[in-house]
Amino acid sequence: MTEKKIVNGVNVEQLFKSIEAFKKQPELAKFKFRATNQWVGGTHSRATVKDFYGPGQEDTPREATVFDLDEPPVLLGNNLGTNPVEYLLVALSGCLTTSMVAHAAAKGITLRGVESRYEGDIDLRGFMGISPDVKVGYEQIRVYFKIDADISDEQKEELVRMAQKYSPVFNTIANPTAVSVQLDKG
Repeated sequence: MTEKKIVNGVNVEQLFKSIEAFKKQPELAKFKFRATNQWVGGTHSRATVKDFYGPGQEDTPREATVFDLDEPPVLLGNNLGTNPVEYLLVALSGCLTTSMVAHAAAKGITLRGVESRYEGDIDLRGFMGISPDVKVGYEQIRVYFKIDADISDEQKEELVRMAQKYSPVFNTIANPTAVSVQLDKG
Protein backbone atom coordinates (compact mmCIF):
# COMPACT_ATOMS: atom_id res chain seq x y z
CA MET A 1 0.00 0.00 0.00
CA THR A 2 1.45 3.36 -1.00
CA GLU A 3 1.34 6.29 1.35
CA LYS A 4 -0.50 9.38 0.14
CA LYS A 5 1.77 12.37 -0.35
CA ILE A 6 0.20 15.26 1.56
CA VAL A 7 1.82 18.71 1.33
CA ASN A 8 0.16 21.69 3.04
CA GLY A 9 -2.91 19.50 3.63
CA VAL A 10 -3.22 18.90 -0.13
CA ASN A 11 -3.26 15.34 -1.52
CA VAL A 12 -0.63 15.94 -4.22
CA GLU A 13 -1.16 12.49 -5.77
CA GLN A 14 -4.89 13.23 -6.24
CA LEU A 15 -4.07 16.73 -7.54
CA PHE A 16 -1.92 15.27 -10.32
CA LYS A 17 -4.49 12.55 -11.07
CA SER A 18 -7.13 15.26 -11.51
CA ILE A 19 -4.82 17.25 -13.79
CA GLU A 20 -4.21 14.16 -15.94
CA ALA A 21 -7.94 13.34 -16.08
CA PHE A 22 -8.74 16.90 -17.20
CA LYS A 23 -6.01 16.71 -19.86
CA LYS A 24 -7.38 13.42 -21.22
CA GLN A 25 -11.06 14.44 -20.97
CA PRO A 26 -11.32 18.25 -21.10
CA GLU A 27 -15.12 18.08 -20.67
CA LEU A 28 -14.55 16.88 -17.08
CA ALA A 29 -12.97 20.25 -16.29
CA LYS A 30 -16.22 22.10 -17.06
CA PHE A 31 -17.86 23.09 -13.76
CA LYS A 32 -20.99 25.14 -13.04
CA PHE A 33 -21.24 26.70 -9.59
CA ARG A 34 -24.54 28.06 -8.29
CA ALA A 35 -25.96 30.29 -5.60
CA THR A 36 -29.47 31.49 -4.78
CA ASN A 37 -30.54 34.60 -2.93
CA GLN A 38 -33.76 35.68 -1.24
CA TRP A 39 -34.54 39.14 0.03
CA VAL A 40 -35.42 39.15 3.75
CA GLY A 41 -36.20 42.85 4.28
CA GLY A 42 -34.55 46.25 4.08
CA THR A 43 -31.00 45.70 2.85
CA HIS A 44 -30.91 42.18 4.34
CA SER A 45 -30.91 39.16 2.01
CA ARG A 46 -29.90 35.53 2.40
CA ALA A 47 -27.79 33.60 -0.10
CA THR A 48 -27.52 29.81 -0.22
CA VAL A 49 -24.91 27.57 -1.82
CA LYS A 50 -25.65 23.85 -1.99
CA ASP A 51 -24.81 22.01 -5.18
CA PHE A 52 -22.73 22.37 -8.33
CA TYR A 53 -22.04 20.54 -11.57
CA GLY A 54 -18.63 18.93 -12.15
CA PRO A 55 -16.76 16.82 -13.15
CA GLY A 56 -19.34 15.52 -15.59
CA GLN A 57 -22.13 15.14 -13.00
CA GLU A 58 -24.23 16.90 -10.40
CA ASP A 59 -22.62 17.13 -6.96
CA THR A 60 -25.32 17.33 -4.30
CA PRO A 61 -24.22 15.51 -1.13
CA ARG A 62 -23.11 18.52 0.93
CA GLU A 63 -25.25 20.51 3.31
CA ALA A 64 -26.37 23.96 2.20
CA THR A 65 -24.28 26.90 3.37
CA VAL A 66 -26.23 30.07 4.11
CA PHE A 67 -24.81 33.58 3.97
CA ASP A 68 -26.62 36.56 5.45
CA LEU A 69 -25.93 39.78 3.60
CA ASP A 70 -26.73 43.22 4.95
CA GLU A 71 -25.33 46.71 5.16
CA PRO A 72 -24.13 48.71 8.14
CA PRO A 73 -26.52 51.36 9.51
CA VAL A 74 -24.67 54.15 7.68
CA LEU A 75 -25.73 52.38 4.46
CA LEU A 76 -29.33 51.84 5.62
CA GLY A 77 -28.83 48.34 7.01
CA ASN A 78 -28.84 46.68 10.41
CA ASN A 79 -25.52 44.78 10.35
CA LEU A 80 -27.39 41.46 10.06
CA GLY A 81 -24.66 40.10 7.82
CA THR A 82 -21.56 40.91 5.85
CA ASN A 83 -22.13 43.33 3.00
CA PRO A 84 -21.76 42.05 -0.58
CA VAL A 85 -18.58 43.96 -1.41
CA GLU A 86 -16.97 42.49 1.72
CA TYR A 87 -18.01 39.02 0.55
CA LEU A 88 -16.21 39.77 -2.70
CA LEU A 89 -13.01 40.36 -0.70
CA VAL A 90 -13.66 37.14 1.24
CA ALA A 91 -14.10 35.19 -2.02
CA LEU A 92 -10.90 36.71 -3.38
CA SER A 93 -9.03 35.84 -0.17
CA GLY A 94 -10.14 32.21 -0.24
CA CYS A 95 -9.37 31.73 -3.91
CA LEU A 96 -5.94 33.36 -3.88
CA THR A 97 -4.98 31.41 -0.76
CA THR A 98 -6.24 28.10 -2.15
CA SER A 99 -4.42 28.68 -5.44
CA MET A 100 -1.20 29.55 -3.65
CA VAL A 101 -1.32 26.59 -1.26
CA ALA A 102 -2.18 24.05 -3.97
CA HIS A 103 0.54 25.28 -6.33
CA ALA A 104 3.09 25.34 -3.51
CA ALA A 105 2.12 21.75 -2.68
CA ALA A 106 2.50 20.72 -6.32
CA LYS A 107 6.01 22.20 -6.27
CA GLY A 108 6.80 20.39 -3.01
CA ILE A 109 7.04 23.63 -1.02
CA THR A 110 5.96 23.19 2.60
CA LEU A 111 4.19 26.21 4.05
CA ARG A 112 3.98 26.79 7.79
CA GLY A 113 1.60 29.70 7.42
CA VAL A 114 -0.08 32.03 4.97
CA GLU A 115 -1.85 35.21 6.03
CA SER A 116 -3.33 37.88 3.83
CA ARG A 117 -5.01 41.24 4.17
CA TYR A 118 -7.50 42.79 1.71
CA GLU A 119 -8.54 46.41 1.25
CA GLY A 120 -10.90 47.82 -1.35
CA ASP A 121 -11.79 51.43 -2.15
CA ILE A 122 -15.31 52.36 -3.26
CA ASP A 123 -16.75 55.80 -3.88
CA LEU A 124 -20.48 55.35 -3.20
CA ARG A 125 -21.42 58.31 -5.38
CA GLY A 126 -21.42 55.82 -8.28
CA PHE A 127 -23.73 53.33 -6.53
CA MET A 128 -26.07 56.11 -5.43
CA GLY A 129 -26.30 57.61 -8.92
CA ILE A 130 -24.85 60.92 -7.74
CA SER A 131 -22.07 61.07 -10.33
CA PRO A 132 -21.95 59.30 -13.68
CA ASP A 133 -18.18 59.84 -13.66
CA VAL A 134 -17.65 57.64 -10.58
CA LYS A 135 -17.26 53.90 -11.05
CA VAL A 136 -19.99 51.71 -9.53
CA GLY A 137 -17.85 49.20 -7.65
CA TYR A 138 -14.34 48.91 -6.35
CA GLU A 139 -11.92 51.43 -7.78
CA GLN A 140 -8.95 49.50 -6.43
CA ILE A 141 -8.29 46.37 -4.37
CA ARG A 142 -5.00 45.83 -2.54
CA VAL A 143 -3.82 42.43 -1.28
CA TYR A 144 -0.91 41.82 1.08
CA PHE A 145 0.50 38.33 1.78
CA LYS A 146 2.71 37.04 4.59
CA ILE A 147 4.19 33.61 3.84
CA ASP A 148 5.96 31.54 6.47
CA ALA A 149 8.14 28.98 4.68
CA ASP A 150 11.81 28.07 4.31
CA ILE A 151 12.10 29.67 0.88
CA SER A 152 13.59 32.92 -0.44
CA ASP A 153 11.65 36.15 -0.83
CA GLU A 154 11.89 35.64 -4.60
CA GLN A 155 10.20 32.23 -4.25
CA LYS A 156 7.52 33.77 -2.04
CA GLU A 157 6.92 36.45 -4.68
CA GLU A 158 6.63 33.69 -7.28
CA LEU A 159 3.96 31.99 -5.14
CA VAL A 160 2.05 35.29 -5.01
CA ARG A 161 2.29 35.57 -8.82
CA MET A 162 1.09 31.96 -9.19
CA ALA A 163 -1.85 32.64 -6.88
CA GLN A 164 -2.90 35.51 -9.15
CA LYS A 165 -2.31 33.58 -12.36
CA TYR A 166 -4.38 30.56 -11.31
CA SER A 167 -7.10 32.08 -9.07
CA PRO A 168 -10.50 32.00 -10.82
CA VAL A 169 -11.86 34.75 -8.55
CA PHE A 170 -8.85 37.02 -9.11
CA ASN A 171 -9.11 36.54 -12.85
CA THR A 172 -12.88 37.10 -12.84
CA ILE A 173 -12.36 40.43 -11.07
CA ALA A 174 -9.23 41.53 -12.91
CA ASN A 175 -10.40 40.63 -16.43
CA PRO A 176 -13.68 41.44 -18.16
CA THR A 177 -16.21 38.65 -17.62
CA ALA A 178 -19.55 38.38 -19.37
CA VAL A 179 -22.42 38.61 -16.88
CA SER A 180 -26.02 38.15 -17.94
CA VAL A 181 -28.76 39.54 -15.67
CA GLN A 182 -32.40 38.97 -16.64
CA LEU A 183 -35.88 38.51 -15.31
CA ASP A 184 -36.75 34.86 -14.55
CA LYS A 185 -40.27 34.56 -15.94
CA GLY A 186 -40.67 30.93 -14.88
